[in-house]
Amino acid sequence: MTLVEQFNQYRSKMNEKILEADNLIIKRIFNLDTNAYQAGALDVRAKELIGLTCSLVLRCDDCVRYHLGKCHEIKLTTEEVHEAMGVATLIGGTIVIPHLRRAFEYWEALQKEA
Repeated sequence: MTLVEQFNQYRSKMNEKILEADNLIIKRIFNLDTNAYQAGALDVRAKELIGLTCSLVLRCDDCVRYHLGKCHEIKLTTEEVHEAMGVATLIGGTIVIPHLRRAFEYWEALQKEA
């Protein structure tokens, strides 16, 4: 199983378990997260790049992988993704570099699956 398949399978399985708990607060947070990335004053491309950069700065590898997957789905270029990750590394500092390595690895895996 590929890196991308492992992540997507685990994420789906655990999200299903979380939602089965039928917790109103968690359901509302999931809904808010979904709706926040819909087109509005900012288009989906901008919002996904913002999500990616914030996730890198916050050092959340799962979030980075999720947003890289979305960036890939909406056909952002490698140059666009790399530039956004460069900004995130600048803002987050050198502590972001280990997460940047994993982000580059995951982006390459997404490209190979295309």
